[in-house]
Amino acid sequence: MKPSSVMLIAGEASGDFLAAELVAALRAECVPHVPRFFGAGGPNMAAAGVELAFDLTQHSVIGLWEAVRKYGQFKRLFDRLLHLACERQPDVIVCVDFSGFNRRFAAAIRREVRRRRGIFHNWSPKIVQYVSPQVWASRPSRAFQMARDYDLLLSILPFEKSWYAARVPELRVEFVGHPIIERHTKVAVVKIDGQGSELLLLPGSRVSELRRHLPPMLAAWERIKAARPDVRARMVLPSDEMVRLTRTVVGDALDSVTLQIGDLSEALAAATAAIASTGTVTLECALFGVPTVAMYRTSWPTYIIGRQIVQVKYLAMPNLLADEPIYPEFIQSAATPENLEDAALKFLDNAELREVVKSKLTRVVQSLGETGASGRAAKAILELPESSSK
Repeated sequence: MKPSSVMLIAGEASGDFLAAELVAALRAECVPHVPRFFGAGGPNMAAAGVELAFDLTQHSVIGLWEAVRKYGQFKRLFDRLLHLACERQPDVIVCVDFSGFNRRFAAAIRREVRRRRGIFHNWSPKIVQYVSPQVWASRPSRAFQMARDYDLLLSILPFEKSWYAARVPELRVEFVGHPIIERHTKVAVVKIDGQGSELLLLPGSRVSELRRHLPPMLAAWERIKAARPDVRARMVLPSDEMVRLTRTVVGDALDSVTLQIGDLSEALAAATAAIASTGTVTLECALFGVPTVAMYRTSWPTYIIGRQIVQVKYLAMPNLLADEPIYPEFIQSAATPENLEDAALKFLDNAELREVVKSKLTRVVQSLGETGASGRAAKAILELPESSSK
């Protein structure tokens, strides 16, 4: 297909980055007939030339409880985007991650299309979900709704295509590879041999993550520093705003930590070990062969609900892909300074253990595919047939 306009929706910092990469790939593939790009996202999408209705990434939340508390706000944003889509009628709508919001948005678009269908209303956009929601971890029945509403699912994890094929074979799923391979490979292949040991602290990129992860993480660092005065600590945060927030949360506890904004590749290349929130960043640690202690804390209502519905053994993606706990995980009340300190010191003190972990991580990274995920994603979108069966 040759779209004249593409709408993109990304509600988190990671999705904003991913969407910006996709836009660049679509531009390259569509020359000379480059489509118009509009929607909602963040600064990376804006820099890539996407006309943003608003910055949706500023409203990112984690967990059901926080989403419920902000329901009114999300409903207003949702309605604005639905109105925008119906008004401008894009040929393609790309929902980037942000699964709860985007899943409902795709369903709402389908309802609007059916309601308006007639001789003078033939708008029927292709709807693409870029990054599979983790329905294989919880609530697998949602795959049937996805098959009903999406024309294409772009997967970045190797096992997902076969998982969907066994349950909803009518849903078109393409494994395009993981975008972190392309982002970091040039730096990752030149691993920096630093002077002494450096512990990398990665508390997360959301406000709620910082508030819950920083206190135990920094308390663990204080204990590590007392036991190993030769070790340095570096914390990477995504923006100046997050640095300011971090200082309000922990104050003077940051005095012994080198703060860095962005350039995660550089920090990972120099790190001996890391303490990180579970999520995509643990895959970035894996790409650089960094032994990592994974932790996660959320609100207690969200945690209790999660325990009832999550069906996987691990939260850190390298562990999930390897089907073994390469990275020790400390979740909720287990994420204590003492536990984090003990696990991190095992990595810092034991070079042989670090080599064993790096060897296992090599196999994990190989399973994520080759470079060029954005290009493959763009081609898969453009290969969709003009007519819709939805």
